[in-house]
Amino acid sequence: MTNNCFFCEYKSEPAFKDLDNLDKFLSIRKKIVNRERSRVCAKHQRKLTKEIKYARYLALLPFVSYQGMK
Repeated sequence: MTNNCFFCEYKSEPAFKDLDNLDKFLSIRKKIVNRERSRVCAKHQRKLTKEIKYARYLALLPFVSYQGMK
């Protein structure tokens, strides 16, 4: 059985400072992508969610995307 989890494959953990990797797991509207779509194992999905929320709290990531409304 092959391991499809991004973090298991590269033997790393999600970190709030690694914005490039965190951005891969956000939709266009900056919502957190679910496990089926992100193909991350349950352990890393829980950690990923916490790290994304912490990065948002520190204003490193936006809560929502700008839609150009005036």
